[in-house]
Amino acid sequence: MIPFYLLNIDHASYSRFEKQPVGGWDVWLNVINVEADHGASEAALFSAFYGETPDRDIGRWREMAVFSSCVLQPLEWAGLLIHTEDKAEGRNNRHWFKTPLWRTALKLDTDEMLAPIQVQ
Repeated sequence: MIPFYLLNIDHASYSRFEKQPVGGWDVWLNVINVEADHGASEAALFSAFYGETPDRDIGRWREMAVFSSCVLQPLEWAGLLIHTEDKAEGRNNRHWFKTPLWRTALKLDTDEMLAPIQVQ
């Protein structure tokens, strides 16, 4: 069900911006696999795909919102990512983490780059 939901549903159709972010699931999943292995901020994930953005660059907020609603949120709804929020300097900052389901459900090209999970 997860592959169908991620790959075949138009996630922009329920976004208020009705715009797709540039990219595709093969790249998004492999990069997020590495970047969010120990957690990553939403801004850091966005920057990994679309370049650095200054901390106070409000001009790209719409692009980041599209990325979040079309990539990160569907991954969360599928149970593959979770996020935490903290409020700093009047802004909500989200940090994204892979769930245990991520490694179970997905086999990606970048898996070899990750340290094995240590069970104690």
